[in-house]
Amino acid sequence: MPTATADGAAVHYTTRGTGPALVLVAGTGLTAEITYGHLVPAFTDRRTAVLPDYAGSGATTEPAGELTVEILANQIAAVAEAAGDGPVDLVGYSLGAVVAAAVAATHTHLVRRVVLVAGWPSSDDSRMVLLNDVWQGLERLDHDLFNKFLQLNVFSTGFLSAIGHDGMAQLLAGAPPITEGMRRHMALDRVADVRELLPKITAPTLVVGLTHDQVVPIEHARALHAAIEGSRFAEIGSGHGVVFERPDELVTVIREFLLAD
Repeated sequence: MPTATADGAAVHYTTRGTGPALVLVAGTGLTAEITYGHLVPAFTDRRTAVLPDYAGSGATTEPAGELTVEILANQIAAVAEAAGDGPVDLVGYSLGAVVAAAVAATHTHLVRRVVLVAGWPSSDDSRMVLLNDVWQGLERLDHDLFNKFLQLNVFSTGFLSAIGHDGMAQLLAGAPPITEGMRRHMALDRVADVRELLPKITAPTLVVGLTHDQVVPIEHARALHAAIEGSRFAEIGSGHGVVFERPDELVTVIREFLLAD
């Protein structure tokens, strides 16, 4: 597995396909492969899909102390520079959208276009803080209960009802294990703030909000859109877990923005 170096950390990533680089930035506690692996074939006809694991996920080196958006953004930028032949396209999901926005703002020469899915400009929202506190508290007390509550929040009511009892059992059984990296990501979710960076983004940007998102309500995506001059906005009728709940719709939106030219 290739690596890029950022601030002394070895950042692991994989690539598939050929063509200009498309860097796919994952969300809280998840590897890029778990988040995007099933979507990658939809892009590799025209792009090299780059799947990096920043600190807190996969085998990437974790720095001492608290994780920051800046640390993760520098790691993704290092991968973009190592894997890309010129400016890359960036897609970020959830925490990955926050990180991708920071990359686009602070490493403008590395980014051609950027898609921000289910992101937020600031964690300064009392409901989001409360939800994060409940998640962290449940995770410490009862992992199985935490997992069930997580799925209730991540997926829409319609999706969970439609998959039935067998589908629900599979969903719960397939949830990734809690790692120390995921705990560090949840701590970062609680304080991440990129409001001052957003006006610095110059690359064409698409913000994707999710109508039924209970984790990052769509108002936060709209706030991202409003803060990034010239950005476009798209809406998908999904819960927060759109990469699994509405993968085909998400791929269509991303391809229309990034790959139509």
